[in-house]
Amino acid sequence: MSEYLTDDEQLEHVKGLAKEYGPSIIGAVAVGLLCMSGYRYYENHRTQKSIAASAEFTQMTSALSMEDRSNARRLADSLIKQYPDSPYADQAKLVLARLAVDEGKDDEASVPLTDVMEHSKDSELRRIARLRLARVEIDAGKADEALKTLAEDPGPAFAVDYHEARGDAYLAKKDRAHALSEYKAALGAGADGGPQSSILTLKIADLGVSPIAPPSAALAPPPAAANKDKP
Repeated sequence: MSEYLTDDEQLEHVKGLAKEYGPSIIGAVAVGLLCMSGYRYYENHRTQKSIAASAEFTQMTSALSMEDRSNARRLADSLIKQYPDSPYADQAKLVLARLAVDEGKDDEASVPLTDVMEHSKDSELRRIARLRLARVEIDAGKADEALKTLAEDPGPAFAVDYHEARGDAYLAKKDRAHALSEYKAALGAGADGGPQSSILTLKIADLGVSPIAPPSAALAPPPAAANKDKP
């Protein structure tokens, strides 16, 4: 037992342990330091890439707002190539699709929209891409394909837009009954008030049907009744 050893004996014992286990301990420490250094390098590299991607994305949106289409397209291509795993790459693909639609190139727009719809890690972007792809298909005279694209449940946040798009697809097929049903479903899903509600109301009226009055309007008393109790 070490407590019964003299100081010199204890020193020799420690030297022996160091000689026996020293290389292993030093190796373990070295590996740990290398791992820590590698992790810090990786995190720093990832942070720098994220900052660079964000800056390029800002430049792209700025170019788009200024109608600098060629520069916006160049920056979008760069984002997709340089930062393919970032969320900015998906946004860049949506921008490329928008530019293609503006130029009347529906087939060209379908490629990036389909890519985002099928591969994006962001569920909201997938739903946006699906909706825009369906719009492109409707404009291209492919109403049946649009309905297939919109077959997935969009969830509450996109229910209004999906119902309206389905209504447009049915209307393109001359199926007025299903179009009317989808437009009414869009109103019922929450499109009460605002520009979208007005557009849906017009679409329903164009089908020869009077849209259902909003609940707030139905509950409001007529002017005569409202004023009857006044002195």
